[in-house]
Amino acid sequence: MVTEVDVVVIGGGQAGLATSYFLRRGAIDYIVLDDQPAPGGAWRHTWDSLHLFSPAQWSSLPGWPMPASQATYPSRDEVIDYLAKYEDRYRFPIRRPVHVESVSRIPGRLLVRARQGDFSAKAVVSATGTWSAPYIPDYPGRAAFRGRQVHSAWYRNPLELRGQNVLVVGGGNSGAQILAEISALCNATWVTLDEPAFLPDDVDGQVLFERATARWKAARDGQAGAAPVGGLGDIVMVPPVRAARERGALHSVRPFTHFEADGVVWPDGTRSRVDAVLWCTGFRPALRHVDSLLIRDADGVPRTEGTRAMGEPRLWLVGYGEWCGAASATLIGVMRGARDTVRDIAQFLAADES
Repeated sequence: MVTEVDVVVIGGGQAGLATSYFLRRGAIDYIVLDDQPAPGGAWRHTWDSLHLFSPAQWSSLPGWPMPASQATYPSRDEVIDYLAKYEDRYRFPIRRPVHVESVSRIPGRLLVRARQGDFSAKAVVSATGTWSAPYIPDYPGRAAFRGRQVHSAWYRNPLELRGQNVLVVGGGNSGAQILAEISALCNATWVTLDEPAFLPDDVDGQVLFERATARWKAARDGQAGAAPVGGLGDIVMVPPVRAARERGALHSVRPFTHFEADGVVWPDGTRSRVDAVLWCTGFRPALRHVDSLLIRDADGVPRTEGTRAMGEPRLWLVGYGEWCGAASATLIGVMRGARDTVRDIAQFLAADES
């Protein structure tokens, strides 16, 4: 049996929920397929102590603000609770757990194949994010390294690393927050390509979103040269990061040259024994399900016009990062892309029926 629907949204995390909000408001026939067992999307898999780097009012999905946190910055548990209540508030048509295996073309539609059944749609929104596609660079000798290697996608807390020699590889807010946490229990070294950019203590993530919005407007108006510098990689001095600075732990070194079996070798030839490496090196778009459409470039990213795939006019991509919308991988930043996507889909469906 194949279920027919006008729009299928793949993914029930923040991008899928934001898209659902506008689809519901537009009275469009749609369904959301989410492979998680419960609400929360990628937030269900973050490390235990993770906090947002913006207050609740700058971390809300469309239509319903996130409740204020007891702390300045909401915790991951507060985010999960908010997302669960958000989807319950609007009674979105979400089916879970449903794992989508592929999206392929059929006459006049796209066929979404899942382990739990197939769905035929006039349009598909892919909102699977990046968390299930962690990226680890291919450092020389990495395969020979006998120590533990953990990506931030799998990291939970520092207890198992207590007292060990640990490298935290990668900058940005995730690298800074994880370095701050483990440096209290471990002999930690922070490895970044360049010197990290730290925001002033009295500045939170709001300024990063403002910069992203300014860059988006500048690009839209053909004035990219006037866009502000800095972005979501600039480090917000949340309380744990400030505490690490006070301990003298918040400093980084440039990359090592290669791994050895029990450690790493630095550019000057010195060696360090290493028990574990924590990779805070980011993610790639989780897009295996669209591989059969043959729309991904060599870098793994489909070309888009706005959020619409240029290689498949029935497919939209929401929430994957700057290439499909400024700050689109953030709670508040995904709203613009989701709204514009649903506007485009409504126009497409109207033309398709005429």
